[in-house]
Amino acid sequence: MGIAPSKTLAKLANHAAKKYKGTKGVVDLTNRERQRRLMALVDVGDVWGIGRRISEKLIALGIKTALDLADADPKSIRLKFSVVVERTVRELNGISCIDLEEAAPTKKQIICSRSFGERILEKQLMCEAICKYVTRAAEKLRGEKRLTKSVSVFIRTSPFSKGEPHYSNSMATELPNPTDDTRDLLEVAEVLLDRIWRPGHRYAKAGVMLMDFYEQGTYQGDMFRPHEGKKKSKELMSVVDKINHSGLGNVFFASQGVTPQWSMKREHLSPAYTTRWSDLKVVR
Repeated sequence: MGIAPSKTLAKLANHAAKKYKGTKGVVDLTNRERQRRLMALVDVGDVWGIGRRISEKLIALGIKTALDLADADPKSIRLKFSVVVERTVRELNGISCIDLEEAAPTKKQIICSRSFGERILEKQLMCEAICKYVTRAAEKLRGEKRLTKSVSVFIRTSPFSKGEPHYSNSMATELPNPTDDTRDLLEVAEVLLDRIWRPGHRYAKAGVMLMDFYEQGTYQGDMFRPHEGKKKSKELMSVVDKINHSGLGNVFFASQGVTPQWSMKREHLSPAYTTRWSDLKVVR
């Protein structure tokens, strides 16, 4: 958790809360001296909004840390880069230039992807992981009140594993009609996985992406390919979501695996401050 007078500083505070164990998960940057001490430890490339190319140009100008950027002249930075980087300079000085969004904008795509705690070698385990990600992505899609017409699946090994062949592949397909039914998406995802799966590899990561969204009731159908959706799809998905959000039980598809043997990599999982009492900080 990061607390600061601007969004960019809050991002830095959150980054420090995760990186330094001594913070116990919370960093308060409302104090200017504390802001400067932290910024002196952060590379300019790690500042929110500063990409690799911009960071290389800043380093060439002698701006190597977040503190160097904060001390730079905003007008000069605007002339050499852009108004966006100028705002970043002002944000690092505690001047809020980026409004907080009270309502999140509608997503243009939904990605559900995780690295595995242990390498996956069996196709069945990979299928369970993909189906789990599809289920989560579909739940998010319904939360956005959208339908999707395009699904993509990807799998890859770790490029950092020495002595092991590297393999990475993805495949996307367009659905006949937009849908938010998890069952439709699971069918498509399993077919895509069959096409990109290669045995003999130790897979480190996989994911699912939903794209090409439509609002419910606004899609113009194809008269030569009528939509034959599953009966009572909306009602069934609504019931499943309500049960899973109630905290009283959990409904899942068998393709996710009854007792999954795979696990996500979660060493740096953020505490669930808003949904778990045990994760709340205690003030004495």
